[in-house]
Amino acid sequence: MFSTEPRCDLLLLDQYLVICENRGISAFLIFNKVDLTADLDSLEQELAIYQRIGYPVIRTSAASGIGLDQLESKLRGHTSILAGQSGVGKSSLTNALIPNRQQRTAELSQGSLHGKHTTTTATLFHLPGGGDLIDSPGVAVFGLADISESHLAAGYREFGPLLPHCRFNDCRHLADKGCAVRLGVENGDIDRARYKRFLKLREKLPGKSGCPPRGS
Repeated sequence: MFSTEPRCDLLLLDQYLVICENRGISAFLIFNKVDLTADLDSLEQELAIYQRIGYPVIRTSAASGIGLDQLESKLRGHTSILAGQSGVGKSSLTNALIPNRQQRTAELSQGSLHGKHTTTTATLFHLPGGGDLIDSPGVAVFGLADISESHLAAGYREFGPLLPHCRFNDCRHLADKGCAVRLGVENGDIDRARYKRFLKLREKLPGKSGCPPRGS
């Protein structure tokens, strides 16, 4: 879940999706506070990339009720967890879905547009229409423990069809010769910004190998 205020952290969003892909968790994106117009066009351009690779996007506003019916339908019959930065409106949206269960919410910090931490523990709620919803604390840092280089690459679902075509089984998708992923970026089959975020996350992996790329 994300919004334009606080500004959407796409690197954090990609980390969430990497975990979901590797754990077999079905993920979809919630764009909350769509009634706010700051950076709306630029964020919609980014969202088009995620939709193109198969992630559904539901646009909501807890304040005005936009998209709540669609979100309720998506959540019905499932156990779901809301994850995202502080201040994106997770608790407010939960309150809108479950009107009789009000939680403490806070305004964005004035001047910084950073959300205040208001949810400190994960809480499970039963949805009126069926299903369960877990509201989790907002995060600014999200690690990738137990994620290897190969798991990270597999967590970018648009890489999937190309990974078997890399020349080397242990291709790092950097400057390796015969890397199908890099070719996909050059051909426009993989979004370049998403690929650059993959490289940033690769550098953050614990115990990342410092060996040079294969075939270099």
